[in-house]
Amino acid sequence: MPNSPSAPAHPVLLAVVGGAHGIKGECRVRSLTEDPTALGAYGPLFDAAGNRYTVKSARAQKNVVVVRFAEVTDRNHAERINGRELFVDRSVLPEPEDDDEFYLGDLVGLAVQTIAGDPVGKVVAFHDFGAGDIVEIQPPGGPTLMIPFSAAAVPELDVDAGVMIVDPVAAGLVETQDDDEPGPDDGAPTDRA
Repeated sequence: MPNSPSAPAHPVLLAVVGGAHGIKGECRVRSLTEDPTALGAYGPLFDAAGNRYTVKSARAQKNVVVVRFAEVTDRNHAERINGRELFVDRSVLPEPEDDDEFYLGDLVGLAVQTIAGDPVGKVVAFHDFGAGDIVEIQPPGGPTLMIPFSAAAVPELDVDAGVMIVDPVAAGLVETQDDDEPGPDDGAPTDRA
């Protein structure tokens, strides 16, 4: 994010704008807040360019929130911001109530190790492509890796120590013997009586 006086210094993704809703500039929004309609409770939202979006109203409709932003006054503007990610600064969010709660953004920068203690890299981002959260990891060399952020793939987190522990098999980082053995559909002969 650019260093704009209004852009969050420590951005946390709160919403993604979907398509326009109606002709008066309302937008369908995927809210990432616990109460989806409380999207405006944290103050104005900002996009990656530092543009401000103030929530005037929000109402739930099926699996999205229909939002009227003060800065979006017509359908054409609402259509132009389709897909726009909206952020707030981490400082405006409440602190987690117990040790088992955290914000995904707080995990960026953690060192990643296997359950055997071997280094994998560090957390650089989280993504949600619709099937659950994905952790993006930058290894010491080469392209980034993406693994599921699940209890099986990430059995342990120690935020205080700055470490994320991954199970390389569950995370898909190593091939298992079953992956190497040909199956009945792999062209291998089978015994059928």
